[in-house]
Amino acid sequence: MGWFYLAANRSKGFLLVMIVWIALQTWLGLQGVYQDTSAWPPKLMLLGMLPALLMIALLFLSRQGRLFIDRLRQPTLTYFHSIRILVEIGLALLYHHSLVPVFMTIEGTNFDLFSGLTAPLVGFRAFRGKSVQTRLLLIWNIICLLLLLNVVVTAALAIPSPMQKIALEQPNVAVLYFPFNLLPTVIVPLVLLAHLSAIRQLTRKPQEAP
Repeated sequence: MGWFYLAANRSKGFLLVMIVWIALQTWLGLQGVYQDTSAWPPKLMLLGMLPALLMIALLFLSRQGRLFIDRLRQPTLTYFHSIRILVEIGLALLYHHSLVPVFMTIEGTNFDLFSGLTAPLVGFRAFRGKSVQTRLLLIWNIICLLLLLNVVVTAALAIPSPMQKIALEQPNVAVLYFPFNLLPTVIVPLVLLAHLSAIRQLTRKPQEAP
């Protein structure tokens, strides 16, 4: 979160929202709320992922939200994606402890490690000159956004719930417990917001009002 805080120009409003949100998700995780696998819709989606997506949508739909997005620091947003290296290492360890399915790792269908490994390289290449390499950044953000969506859909379908479709023998149980519930409720939404914000900035006409 610290890296995104810097990208947000040390916005106190952003920091306050994130502290409250993380505190709420920590409490829900510690209380075992997400461990109710019979609920429909799954509580993790209803109380964790859906509100985060709605907050992102609100940013893009409101004038103040768009102003916040357009002021995010593009270089810091790019380097922020390096966090995905740690996420992928964590998922690999969780898999070997039977807490997530193989589909969510590099051994399966999760190739999101590419995003984390290339983030510093793309950032260095795109911002080292006098002019920003917009096309490189745009293509990279779109590719990495698709990689993110791939693993998110896979993870959602593997969570023990009435909507589980895959990984029945080794479901995605890690996210039902703290601190791993912070992955889909905090880290993934921030990564998604970083991509969507970057794409908006990179495709927005300079004279366009926020």
